Amino acid sequence: MASVARTPHPARGGRRGLSGLLMAAPALLLFGLFGLVPLGGVVVLSLTSWDGLGSLSWAGFGNWSGVLTDGATWQALWLTVKVMLVSWLVQTPLALALGLFQAPRGRTRAFLAVLWFLPLLLSAVAIGLAWQALLDPSFGIGATPGLDWLARPLLGSPDLALYTVIFVIAWQFVPFHALLYQAGIRQIPVSLYEAAAIDGAGPVTRLLRITLPQLKYTFVTSSTLMLVGSLTYFDLIFVLSGGTGGPGTATRVLPLAMYITGFQAHDMGRASALATLLVVFGLALSLLTTRLSGFTRMESQQEGL
Repeated sequence: MASVARTPHPARGGRRGLSGLLMAAPALLLFGLFGLVPLGGVVVLSLTSWDGLGSLSWAGFGNWSGVLTDGATWQALWLTVKVMLVSWLVQTPLALALGLFQAPRGRTRAFLAVLWFLPLLLSAVAIGLAWQALLDPSFGIGATPGLDWLARPLLGSPDLALYTVIFVIAWQFVPFHALLYQAGIRQIPVSLYEAAAIDGAGPVTRLLRITLPQLKYTFVTSSTLMLVGSLTYFDLIFVLSGGTGGPGTATRVLPLAMYITGFQAHDMGRASALATLLVVFGLALSLLTTRLSGFTRMESQQEGL
């Protein structure tokens, strides 16, 4: 007797959709209250003139016109992009190398992994103050015999300040991304390496033909977190630059420019326009990286193993 294919009952599919919506309702509610509502308030505030204390007055698109035609805005945006790209170029190879080193199990590697993870347990303010003292040209590590070449105002040089900040950022966040690569390497089936060894493949060949291709999705995840997360580098840069984004405007990235405009220049309307611009830039960057990397089309690389 031929079997008759059963079609799903419409009411059953409707109940599943309703149950899924009810399960997602708390998360959607929290996102709306703490994400969309404040963002909407910032957009409205960007159309007003307010010093943070007095009464608001309608400004229309005057704030946006001033922000988009101000060269300081585009300089801050360029510095933000520069920090994002250079941080990615510095952190990615270091994190991958540390991940490769930590992947084999052993007490020594486990102990070192704990030490490298310590920067993530410290606040950005504590890290900023510590490195500010270490990089002091008079009393920091430059005063150590043999390290005289570090006795220079690294944070006070317009040419070196930004790269010094990027170094401190990498020191804080490389261990996190190394942990991602370590986890990705440990999930690679040992049978792949055993088969390659039987075929005569050496360590370099196994690295290039097995390890790196299997880390493709880990690389995408780590890179996305680095690029989008670089838009939130405020507190560390604030402390290292003394709250000014200096020397001059050498480290005044967009989040710091937003803070200075709102809380030092007392122009909340213009600061809100900068905040909205930062959100739009971050959203566009996130969508671009997701689309180019094929993040939404990822499939298991271990299927059939």
